[in-house]
Amino acid sequence: MQIYNSLTRRKEALIPIESGHVRMYTCGPTVYNFAHIGNFRAYTFEDILRRVLLFNGCRVTQVMNLTDVDDKTIRGAGAAAVPLKTFTAPFIQAFFDDLKALNVQSAEVYPAATDHIPEMLSLVGKLFERGLAYKSDDGSVYFSVAKLPGYGKLAHLDRANLRAGARVANDEYEKESYGDFALWKGWDSNDGDVVWESPWGRGRPGWHLECSAMAMKYLGETFDLHTGGIDNLFPHHENEIAQAEGATGKPFVNFWMHCAHLRVNGEKMSKSLGNFFTLRDLLQKGWSGREIRYVLINGHYRQPLNFTFDALDAARTSLARVDECVDALTALAGSAAAGLVPPWATHVCNFFTASVNDDLNMPEAFAALFSLVRESNSAMRVGSFKPESAAAVLKVFDALDSVFGLIRFGRTAHEEALPPEIEALVHARATARANKDWRGSDRIREELASKGWEVRDSKEGQKIKKL
Repeated sequence: MQIYNSLTRRKEALIPIESGHVRMYTCGPTVYNFAHIGNFRAYTFEDILRRVLLFNGCRVTQVMNLTDVDDKTIRGAGAAAVPLKTFTAPFIQAFFDDLKALNVQSAEVYPAATDHIPEMLSLVGKLFERGLAYKSDDGSVYFSVAKLPGYGKLAHLDRANLRAGARVANDEYEKESYGDFALWKGWDSNDGDVVWESPWGRGRPGWHLECSAMAMKYLGETFDLHTGGIDNLFPHHENEIAQAEGATGKPFVNFWMHCAHLRVNGEKMSKSLGNFFTLRDLLQKGWSGREIRYVLINGHYRQPLNFTFDALDAARTSLARVDECVDALTALAGSAAAGLVPPWATHVCNFFTASVNDDLNMPEAFAALFSLVRESNSAMRVGSFKPESAAAVLKVFDALDSVFGLIRFGRTAHEEALPPEIEALVHARATARANKDWRGSDRIREELASKGWEVRDSKEGQKIKKL
């Protein structure tokens, strides 16, 4: 499998430290609000990466952090006048609910920053021992960037030409403000009751420190793969490297992958522009998690993704094509055991495998999916397609879907009973058609559509499915 390594700026073979086992850290949410669709562009990219690794037979140990203490969460808790844990708890639960709505597979570990203060204190202690940390007059502890020769290697910083700041206290800052960053922040009145004891005085950890400490606890001092949005490359990921390698003297991560920004209707997402959406906003507008997932993964992760409502419309249409084909294959296969996979389906599967293993080329992977749909429909139209062949092709669809997470997700099962109201309408339409009451038949079809059901006529009778 070839991936683009942000550290080296080239495509490389992903070779894990332990053969067949990839240890991966993914930057999770800061739980001060509901995650927006730009966040989920990153989480679905990481889900595809995880699924491709599993598709290739790898074991995956994935760690995704929950940032529940930083400038934003403290401000939110203070404004709400509640304890920090009380403030962040509903947003943590909402995040897991949203992952489920998008069919994102669970990581093995979801460590919360507030549960790992001892690991962070230990890391800062090691940085003091190596002469890379110092205490300021206000009780905060900073990392001395100038004392680490390799600082800036991920972002490829030209340190000589940057406007260096003496110290940067904020958790998030711009590249132009490069300077010593906070490891431990001395308590002040803005922190309220969010405070821990440390050898350097009362305070709380800096955002960058959290990920370094938790990643090394669960994945080791050197691990395979770290991912996130491109906006985290600097300063956050650069500072993670500095802290970890400064403390251990060992390489922190061998491969880095970053996904590009998501834009909405061609513009940066902004509340002032009215194009800022959480997942919940889109679900309330009537789109399904399945359709939203389709749009989020249907592009190359290193290219900016333009999210539009037209794209959601197209996703709904495309998924209906896939559903119709899979339903027809399922009906044809019946209870037959899978036979040999037809050569054309094997070719499609090989093309799909090559695509996802080429730096997660999802546009080509989607091309493979719809090639499989076209070839399947063509084979069924000929009329000589046998049930055991249909069953074999369904297995190919399932193989592709182990990466897509779309084909079987969120669908009404064939054996599921129809709601009584819908079943009554279906029977009424059948009666209307038997009596050649075509106007009545069309009226009932429209009523079913308004209730979210599609009905189609076939040789075997009416076929009903939920939209």
